[in-house]
Amino acid sequence: MPFEASKGPRSPSRSKVAIWVGIFAAGAVVPLLWGINRLVPAPKNLGATGGRLAACPDSPNCVASLAEDVAHGIEPLRFTDAPEGALERLHQLVSGLRGVRLIRREGGYVHYEFRTLVCGFIDDVEFLVDPEKQVIHVRSASRVGYSDLGANRRRIEEIRGRWRP
Repeated sequence: MPFEASKGPRSPSRSKVAIWVGIFAAGAVVPLLWGINRLVPAPKNLGATGGRLAACPDSPNCVASLAEDVAHGIEPLRFTDAPEGALERLHQLVSGLRGVRLIRREGGYVHYEFRTLVCGFIDDVEFLVDPEKQVIHVRSASRVGYSDLGANRRRIEEIRGRWRP
């Protein structure tokens, strides 16, 4: 009988190694991103100035009802009841959403932070009541990065879908 070399243990396929490397990398990167995002301070332009919210930056990761361009523009929330009642209804609605934290509520202005589940990215969401026009202006912007893959627009549209004027 001819001599046969021992085959020994099989080495893992390259695809399995790549999968394990990917899992390990994600396990290291996600907590790192979460920690870094916690350190990023809120932008200094948040808040209402002269009855307006800040303009969106040039990046596509922001929507605002006071924006003058189509890429960033979104409709405000309309209401028919008293402004204080509308703002309280809005607070009840937004407070029930996942990943939200109230930062400031002052007069007709409210600021929330929304944190994404996976990497902990923070989006600043602001509302400002305009009692004369019976609307609540909105602004939702990512704190870091360039694109949000439409997350801020989807969030405001989700709120609009639950909103009852």
